[in-house]
Amino acid sequence: MAITAALVKELRERTGSGMMECKKALVEANGDIEVAIEEMRKSGQAKAAKKAGRVAAEGLIAIKFNDGGDKAAMVEVNCETDFVGKDENFTSFVDAVAGCVLENDAADVDALLGQPLHAGEETTVNTAREALVAKLGENMTVRRFVRFAGPSLASYRHGNRIGVVVELEGGDEELGRDLAMHIAASNPVCVSEEQVPAELLEKEKEIFKAQALESGKPENIVEKMIEGRMRKYLEEITLVGQKFVKDPDQTVGKLLNSNGASVKSFVRFEVGEGIEKKREDFAAEVRAQAGGA
Repeated sequence: MAITAALVKELRERTGSGMMECKKALVEANGDIEVAIEEMRKSGQAKAAKKAGRVAAEGLIAIKFNDGGDKAAMVEVNCETDFVGKDENFTSFVDAVAGCVLENDAADVDALLGQPLHAGEETTVNTAREALVAKLGENMTVRRFVRFAGPSLASYRHGNRIGVVVELEGGDEELGRDLAMHIAASNPVCVSEEQVPAELLEKEKEIFKAQALESGKPENIVEKMIEGRMRKYLEEITLVGQKFVKDPDQTVGKLLNSNGASVKSFVRFEVGEGIEKKREDFAAEVRAQAGGA
């Protein structure tokens, strides 16, 4: 069967692959576009499997709201380099994944990967991911996502690397955005003191106690030193205790009170946080190559 330009064009539109790759696939499939697509999918899966062990700590945070503004989804998708993180194919994929999270009820990433990337289409999130790995040559992972539902939601993205969604009671759109911006900048652990994990408090208290005991001061003074440092620590890690970034003369708690509002919950994602990145020692690499020459 003749491989026409129209056939190559159709395959490119359906797979997003390059012209030469599409033409080669069609030749091998004797012009059968469905067979070509299936073989390209298999090839993509093989390439994705080979790259699966490579560290993907770059990428994007995407946030999507429904038309009514009462539902939101935030997702982190990783790749290996900042260069691919800016590629239009990658950014479109991340945006589509965020839309998929918003429209579906997948309980976790594994379930999400099996969902159609676009409603009404057969291509799943994972199939599209594998095809993109094959096309761009980097490992990619859908790392995590979160959904929110409520009448008062706000969000903020700092570039493409930090994303925040906040659920409020009371207040207005401007307050919500200011709070989301503050959380992006100050990275609080939780909303209030009551929500701080007990093990975190105990760990910090032990550190402060060890530091205070080194001062050689009496026990009653040491206890007061520990109490003071713990109060300061709680102010630093809780949203309501932090100084508001746009007005450091007041805390976020006072800002909320003056607006008759409260924060029910928030989530902050930062690209690559917690992922151990591979560190290249180029000097050692050069020495090793010179020694083996």
